[in-house]
Amino acid sequence: MNNRRMNDQKINTLWTHLHWLSVLAQQGSYTAAAARLGVSKAAMSQRMAELERAANVSLVQRTTRSVRLTEAGQRLVDETRMAFDQIEQSFAQVRDLAEQPSGLVRVTAPVALARQQLVPLLADFLKNHPQVRIELDLSDRMSALATEGFDLAIRHTAHPPDTHVAWALCRTESVLVATRAYLRREGEPKIPTDLQTHNCLHYPRSQETPAWTFEPNAPAQGKERITVPVSGQFGANNSEALREAALTGAGIALVPDFSAQMALRQGKLVRVLPDWRPVGAFAETIHAIRPYSPHVPRAVVALVSALRQGLSQGFVD
Repeated sequence: MNNRRMNDQKINTLWTHLHWLSVLAQQGSYTAAAARLGVSKAAMSQRMAELERAANVSLVQRTTRSVRLTEAGQRLVDETRMAFDQIEQSFAQVRDLAEQPSGLVRVTAPVALARQQLVPLLADFLKNHPQVRIELDLSDRMSALATEGFDLAIRHTAHPPDTHVAWALCRTESVLVATRAYLRREGEPKIPTDLQTHNCLHYPRSQETPAWTFEPNAPAQGKERITVPVSGQFGANNSEALREAALTGAGIALVPDFSAQMALRQGKLVRVLPDWRPVGAFAETIHAIRPYSPHVPRAVVALVSALRQGLSQGFVD
């Protein structure tokens, strides 16, 4: 009986170790798991070694670049995951009983949208919510929110994942822009097919020849779409880079309105083909997206509300 009590006491000291093992399984490396937990890599390694000694079986297979769980390690993670998820949800619900939103919110957002539009809004939000902390990841790639530990993704997309909860924040549109100097030098396009003789700064999406699609704004012109193959000396997978190239007078750029907003207001860029609307280049709605869970932290709800209010006016007058 005494030996069993001693073993039970030893197991009780390993709850944190088990949680760290589950984080290690999610992150795939000691470095990433340690960063997620806010501890040192050495502490992470020591805890895993202690857990293996207590279990008397190997739980982690180490390689030079990553780690994999053994069959025993994966079984341990799978069988304890629901318990830890429930603990996390219960604690979040209790914490949210406080009057003020609090805690860490990890957000991922596209580079251009974040730098130009979100950072000022986030700064104002943090002034009004001093108990909230935000970590912002600037990336144009779609992240696996649950496995990478993000609470929220800001994305301009027409089709949010069905497995996630999505809040529409605002509408957005694509705009065709250039400097007045470029248009004086090269001539101003009157119809979309005129773009074939211009240096078009494009967002490369495949190895195929880039093409832009338009539909007329005026009802009298009907709604038939026109797709025009375009070419140019410069392409970039970042709308800020395309805008900056357009500002030098290098050509005509097709960018989201949030990238061109300030330059248009300052008169540094002007709209090209104002009677035609670009379609299909970028999605027309910006969403806040998070993995589904029965409980949404109050800090996340407050942040989504603040972003929706801050972005409600759109980007182009």
